[in-house]
Formats: sequence, structure tokens, C-alpha cells
Amino acid sequence: MAQHQRQSILCPNCRKLISISEPHCPYCGTARPASFWKNNIWTRGFNNPYQLIKAIIAINIGLYILSLLLNPTASSLSMHPLTFLSPSDTSLLLLGATGTIPIDRFHRWWTLISAGYLHGGILHIFFNMAAFRQLALLVSREYGLYRMVLFYTLGSIIGFWVSYIAGVPLTIGASAGVCGLVGALLYYGKSRGGVYGRTLYKQISGWVVFLFIFGLLVPGINNWGHGGGILAGIILGLLLEYQERKKENLLHKGLAGACAVLTLLVLAWAILTAVIYRLFG
Repeated sequence: MAQHQRQSILCPNCRKLISISEPHCPYCGTARPASFWKNNIWTRGFNNPYQLIKAIIAINIGLYILSLLLNPTASSLSMHPLTFLSPSDTSLLLLGATGTIPIDRFHRWWTLISAGYLHGGILHIFFNMAAFRQLALLVSREYGLYRMVLFYTLGSIIGFWVSYIAGVPLTIGASAGVCGLVGALLYYGKSRGGVYGRTLYKQISGWVVFLFIFGLLVPGINNWGHGGGILAGIILGLLLEYQERKKENLLHKGLAGACAVLTLLVLAWAILTAVIYRLFG
């Protein structure tokens, strides 16, 4: 049994158990499925929605903690739940908050990516990550993990771009990316139909109504970012399709990989420049 396990792997594409000597996966046709660049700890992790979602949440939490540590004396310790443990505007600007101020004054277009990983308070990050975890798992099931990454990343970028065009001066938060997932699920539920599709569409529509009402009642909410993210998710859902219509392919994987690499490079740059400025600026 042990010898058989050593001679078997999970295909990096379809996750079916195959022989390590197979030149092509007999189930999905992936060439050289046992090659290191296709089957290693990173690609295996990227095929596991739970691991990837946990990694994204961990990055958000890490950047939130760093935003507090960069300027601890200016961080808010107010007992008000919406402002408790809020990083200073300076910390958020250094780490890549976006809007007309960072883009027009400092030409920091890369903040359209970094802003989606920054948060303005303990409740802000808690609710965003709770919503992200729930929706990302659902989107990964219906669309596949790679398309989920595209909806989340591009929904965030497009949502922040819309809010920039609308003149929002400074904005942060994962909610634009989360709204990208919301939009994708709206398209899926409406397009699929049936009892499951209609039920899902009704449930996700409730999220949209809540976001709209919440944005009207609570000051400082980036409604433009939410709307842009939802619209981006709907359009991307239409263009990329879901698993029942089209299985994930190399194009989806390549685009998701490019989004992941670009995001990590931008966040690394944001952290490096922020720390250097605080230490030597």
C-alpha cells in the first residue's frame, strides 16, 4: 500500500488520483502532471480553496496589524465600535490606500490593488473577512478556485477605479473584492435558474440590499466601490462562465496566477516603502 501511494499523485488540474508515470492525465489530458512546476506545495495549495482563502485572510490580518504598528501613537483606541483600533490615515496612505489623493497627487496607480488589503478598524476587517470566507468558498465551488481569484482581484480593482472616477478621495477595504464575488454569484443564480439558482439569486440579492441600506445609513462607506465591484463580478461571470458550462482551463489559471503574482509584488512594494519611510523618513 505504501509503495502504491508513492507511485500515485493527484492531478494538479482535476485532482483525480493518477499514476506518477502518466505522460498525460487520463481524466483531463493535462500534460506531464507529475512535473515539479505543476505539482509542488505552491500549486497544490493554489488548488485547495480552504488553504488559499486562509492565506488571503492572513495577508489582510497581517497588513492590518502592520498598519497599527507603523504609527501606534496615532491609532485610535476609541471605545466606539466603528473606530476602535483604527490605523492612522498616514499609515494607510503609506501602505497603499487608494483614491484621488494617492493617485492624482502621488501617481500611485498601484494602490488600486493594495487598497483591497487594508482596513480601517477591527469591525471593518472582521465583517469583510467573514463575508469573504463564506462567499469565496461558494464561488470556488460553482466557478472554480482560479475564477474566484479573478472575481476577487479584478472586482476590487474595478470597484476602486469606479470610486476614483467618482472622486472618492481616500478609500480602503476588501469589500470591493467581496462585491466582485457577490456579482459573480448574482450572475450564476440568474443564469443557472432552477430551484437552486433562484434560491441562491434571492439570497445574494438580500446581500446587495443590505449593502445598499448599510451604505446609506453609515457615513464613510464607499458605495461607488461596492457598485463597481458588483458590476465587475456580473460582467466577469458572463465572460468567464461557471463550471457547469465551462470547466476551468489554462487561460483561467494563467490569468489567476498573473493576478496573484502582481498582487504579491504590489503588497511587497507597499510594505517595503512604508517601513523604509517610517524608519528613515
